[in-house]
Amino acid sequence: MLKVEGLVAYYGEAQALENVSFELPDSGVTALLGANAAGKTTTLRVVSGVLAARKGTVMFNGEDITKATPEERVRLGIVHVPEGRRLFGTLTVEENLLLGGYSRRKDGKSKDRLARIYSMLPKLSERRTQLAGTLSGGEQQMCAVGRGLMSEPTVLMIDEMSLGLAPVIVSQMFTFVKEIAAEGVSVLLVEQQVQHALQAADRATIIDKGVTTHSGTAEEIRNDPKVREAYLGV
Repeated sequence: MLKVEGLVAYYGEAQALENVSFELPDSGVTALLGANAAGKTTTLRVVSGVLAARKGTVMFNGEDITKATPEERVRLGIVHVPEGRRLFGTLTVEENLLLGGYSRRKDGKSKDRLARIYSMLPKLSERRTQLAGTLSGGEQQMCAVGRGLMSEPTVLMIDEMSLGLAPVIVSQMFTFVKEIAAEGVSVLLVEQQVQHALQAADRATIIDKGVTTHSGTAEEIRNDPKVREAYLGV
């Protein structure tokens, strides 16, 4: 569904990506792993169009979208849930969710989408009139992912989902991600908790200093001796 090849990207004069390549299948969870400052977040920003690629291509369903705007990519079905949730704290949960479906507002199905999100994440239904800025960390993450799902993505990219969350909430969120993937969404997950990520993922790609170093099934990555030593501490 999504093919990234030879991505090179800069922040000003500082090179962040040197050669990143990977593919996403039509569904399932793909983990994008690596150390801090390896280029994971930058990769998501390039795929979503927030940051322009200096070189390389982003292909979606056989179409070159490397020059497409972020808005065009959202309409195609590529959605980015950024690190830190980035909710509108002075708006309610429901208002945040409705903003997530803005690109599809003309189809008249906003209420149906809201009902689906509330059925998947009942805690959000309980908090629908509460200001997003007053939610707990776990509830904010649920709201951020729910907002992303409101545009009915075919590719959902989530950056550092577990950051700052209690272990029990982390487990719940990973279970939810697997449920999303089971419905046919291709999830690209950037995550520092490598063990959790590889348990939830079907496939994984590792980036080191802006370069793709490993790609394969989650089991292959988990059993690779070099990966185990560098990222799993065994």
